[in-house]
Amino acid sequence: MKIKVQNLGVIKQAELELGDLTIICGENNSGKTYVTYALFGFLATWRDGFEVEIANDIIDQILNQGLATINLLTDIDSPEKILSQASEAYADSLGEIFGTNRARFAQTTFEVFLDLNRDFVNHSYETHIGASGSDQQIFSLIKPVNSPELTVTLLAAKENIDFPRQIIKKIISDSIKNILFSRFFPRPFIASSERTGTAIFRKELNFARNRLLDELSQVEGEKDRFKLLFSRGYEDYALPIRTNVEFLRNLEAISKRNSQLSEIKSGILDDFDDIIGGRYVVTKNDELYYIPTGNKKAQLTMDESSSAVRSLLDIGFYLKHIAQRGELLIIDEPELNLHPENQRRIARLIARLINSGIKVLITTHSDYIVKELNTLIMLNSDKPHIQEIAQQAGYQPDEILDASRVKVYIAEEALVQLPGKSRRSRCQTLTVATITPDFGMEISSFDTAIEAMNKIQEAIVWGEGF
Repeated sequence: MKIKVQNLGVIKQAELELGDLTIICGENNSGKTYVTYALFGFLATWRDGFEVEIANDIIDQILNQGLATINLLTDIDSPEKILSQASEAYADSLGEIFGTNRARFAQTTFEVFLDLNRDFVNHSYETHIGASGSDQQIFSLIKPVNSPELTVTLLAAKENIDFPRQIIKKIISDSIKNILFSRFFPRPFIASSERTGTAIFRKELNFARNRLLDELSQVEGEKDRFKLLFSRGYEDYALPIRTNVEFLRNLEAISKRNSQLSEIKSGILDDFDDIIGGRYVVTKNDELYYIPTGNKKAQLTMDESSSAVRSLLDIGFYLKHIAQRGELLIIDEPELNLHPENQRRIARLIARLINSGIKVLITTHSDYIVKELNTLIMLNSDKPHIQEIAQQAGYQPDEILDASRVKVYIAEEALVQLPGKSRRSRCQTLTVATITPDFGMEISSFDTAIEAMNKIQEAIVWGEGF
């Protein structure tokens, strides 16, 4: 999956292709968060942002004959056209994704590119739609393996059907979208950089409620209050932040589930507990505590716990209760509040997640994380002395990274060929970083800062000119 954006915040033009591990580095205010939030927004909302056009005669066949067959190669628009329409629709919604005025993104384009080779024909698909609050099945939608045909069958007597035609179209459209695109778009989970604050105030951070109650208290008359109640959306915060808040406000229900990582007993969850030095517990009364290792009697609230414990809270609950293979975990600055040694351990944890089948995207300013990931790439060798180093340093086989699975981008100014321009222009973009199996990632922005500090210190120590 590759995205291309233009005029997205400070980013003039950029392309990003997802790897199993995707890393975005760069200075502050260089566009990393814009790209990350836009990507998350698309992956979180793509099913709802557009519809596949379904001909009226197909609906007539279903209602009159009880069955209709749709050839996905000939009876609908091409996947490329559908994807283009989806990209345009999403670009129009970026104001809502970022919790701001739509006019701010009036010049923004967002395009998604996939390797659409029609291999959806090779896969089977089946789903059944029932009536709300009933076990009765209303529709079945079935596509056999090695066939382009989706058969929609009415399972109930048509006189008992009160589905509006638009709802039937949406049911079919949703199935077609799943058949064509779901294997390309991983389900995302994001840990935004605001996560430390939301961990403390998780019960109080109901944005709509707080704002609404405040405004209702200032409005006179029941009629005006009613009008206000149903005319305001309060989408004042970016979707990733709203998603984080809703996740943390539902920890009691979430804690009753088990992720695939919990079921396969991979040791990843134990490593995570070692990093935070304890574990999280949610009581039946929805009280959240941190229990340090070696002191089970201590129950610390989030405001009593360290900032590191708070910054890893939603990541910990995701790994233990939600994570599934094929998903995309997005972490904005995984190094937040962590000691350098724990930053290294987070890098190794990320590598284990990738090798367990979970894709990861991070934005980072941490040279410790990048260097540790470089080590994991460089250790991927069959040379005896390198294998000996890995063993002596305590690295496990499932921590080793294949360089071909990693994509690295630097948010920076660079020469870019803009549409309609004969010459390249210098503007803010994403530059692809070099990655090699022997030396790992080359990220010059980190190296430049470190070399400058070393040069100053050498001048101080040795008395040489700077």
